[in-house]
Amino acid sequence: MAAKRPDEGVLQGTPARLSGGTPFIRLGAAPIHRPGASHGSRLVLRRGRRERFAMSRHVTFMTIDDAGHYTPEQRAEIVAAYSEHEREARAKGIPVLGSGRIFPVAEEMVACEPFKLPRWWPRIGALDFGWDHPSAAVELAWDTEADVVYVTKAHRASQQTPAMQALALKAWGDWLPFAWPRDGSRETLEGAGVALAKQYAAHGLNMLISHARFADGSASVEAGLMEMLDRMQSGRFKVFSTLHAWFEEFRLFHRKNGQVVKLRDDLMAATRYGVMMLREAIVDPAEFKAARRPAGQSDPLGAFR
Repeated sequence: MAAKRPDEGVLQGTPARLSGGTPFIRLGAAPIHRPGASHGSRLVLRRGRRERFAMSRHVTFMTIDDAGHYTPEQRAEIVAAYSEHEREARAKGIPVLGSGRIFPVAEEMVACEPFKLPRWWPRIGALDFGWDHPSAAVELAWDTEADVVYVTKAHRASQQTPAMQALALKAWGDWLPFAWPRDGSRETLEGAGVALAKQYAAHGLNMLISHARFADGSASVEAGLMEMLDRMQSGRFKVFSTLHAWFEEFRLFHRKNGQVVKLRDDLMAATRYGVMMLREAIVDPAEFKAARRPAGQSDPLGAFR
């Protein structure tokens, strides 16, 4: 096991000495020394490039909160001892990437403990399509009185057909409307020329009529990201702390040379589509039926149910 990232020469020679049986290398490192290298060594772990070694690899993200032998007070003291610019990397494994994170917001400002949602909060689902890179979906609940958006569910899977994806997502409620991106309008070979959004709808998912866009008809990526960031910084965007895959992407979502790096951003994209289409969020129709008054009792709102 390497407790820190070894020199390139050592790293290159190590696999040659592990050729028998079922060897493995365990590399632990805080990702702060080399901007752009997010997971230990690019030679072994970096995704999206040709591998030099035919080795399987697995990346485990750990934070200081996973160190159960420390008390909360001890963890706070350890984090306070780090330089401010190193804290997120050393305590949470959040790397220094490219030209900076897209959402430079502390997780504590975003994360919240799961709770039972009030039945009158409108909700909306949102999809980002994919195949080799994962398809992703989120559910958003909207506290309209405080104007706070909550990410309450997240799903991410690779190489799944619309039929399989729809089967998993319908468990969230077949009434739930789903926002989707512009590429869902394109005809696809996998669907024999049928647009992706129509494929999902054919399998019972309640897809919105048109792709995700703002009320004025625009679909700017940057405008969507700024809307999310504004909500985060003002305390109007929360995510259930149990959605580990969502936070994994949140930590690594970054720019390079000013451009958004579209790598492992699937849940981030789905969330952006949902935020853009909040105006289409609805309340579970079953709640209206449950709220009906007994026969013969006056119901001033009956005409609206």
